[in-house]
Amino acid sequence: MTHLIVARLKLARDAFTLDVDLQLPGRGISALFGHSGSGKTSCLRCLAGLERPGQAYVQVNGEVWEDTARDVFLPPHQRPVGYVFQEPSLFAHLSVRGNLEFGWRRVPSSQRKVSLEHASELLGISHLLARRPSTLSGGEAQRVGIARALLSSPRLLLMDEPLAALDGPRKREILPYLERLHEELDVPVVYVSHAQDEVARLADHVVLLEHGRVVASGSVAPTLARLDLSLAQGDDAGVVLEGQVTGHDPHYDLLELRLPGNKGLVLRCAHPMRALGSALRVKVHARDVSLALTADGTSSILNRVHVQVRDTHAADNPAHLLVSLDADGSILLARITRFSADQLGVHPGQRLYAQIKSVALLS
Repeated sequence: MTHLIVARLKLARDAFTLDVDLQLPGRGISALFGHSGSGKTSCLRCLAGLERPGQAYVQVNGEVWEDTARDVFLPPHQRPVGYVFQEPSLFAHLSVRGNLEFGWRRVPSSQRKVSLEHASELLGISHLLARRPSTLSGGEAQRVGIARALLSSPRLLLMDEPLAALDGPRKREILPYLERLHEELDVPVVYVSHAQDEVARLADHVVLLEHGRVVASGSVAPTLARLDLSLAQGDDAGVVLEGQVTGHDPHYDLLELRLPGNKGLVLRCAHPMRALGSALRVKVHARDVSLALTADGTSSILNRVHVQVRDTHAADNPAHLLVSLDADGSILLARITRFSADQLGVHPGQRLYAQIKSVALLS
């Protein structure tokens, strides 16, 4: 069976029209990214059957849930979907265990994919089962909400900005649990977000939406690196790199990460020890990459990589320039001033050194 999520949707609402043709991997995490009003949540509601577009075709891993041309419409309660909202909306009169059992008991035992114990362990909430929702922190409550969605044994998990209502520390608390879901469960996820760092950390595939239309769709690394997209603009623009852990300096708490390629480029980043040989995804922000003509070793910047200029593009700030760089097959973005670009004579094909601050490498 082909693992694919297909959604062709045309939905008109007052001054807004959603008109998309999505083909998403039927495994892993696909992120719908865009500013407020771009149509992200409307797509999720259509997938869940909560909205009925004028024209629609929805197929999830071979199962047709909706086809207006053939008058096929599976209502929301018949779609095997788990839905996680910004707010967990737990039942206040039930304990955490009671909230988890609410959806779990409605699934025939022969169709249950996840046990209550496994979901609790995955989300780190086993010690909370006897508690009431009113006693939970925001991060704890959202983890319970995610576990409850998983216990409905969905064939598709929809997450609508699940971290948007949380502060920075609570977001950092919950992200590792979302990574565990990605690694350990074979449930495709469609994840809505307007935070690029979340997309870079979690997603395998990204769809950029603007004004109800698909502007770009593809694997996360090459899509984030495209200079012609709005993703490359703004302070959080950057690229995703996948590497392999090759060493750790315990004195300075610096991790060595080898990038794929013939030269075996190694980056050092401030990060606790990881198992040697394990894969690690990092993000390098364009704002934290500077360029130099020579490999001067007197700077405090740890990482210097020999690169070749691929292309340049105007930035949202008229004083800045975006530069796409090839580092032995890995793509980097640099955001520099136009003055610096002229001083260095930056042009496609030029050989330079990219200097990357170790603190800019985010896992």
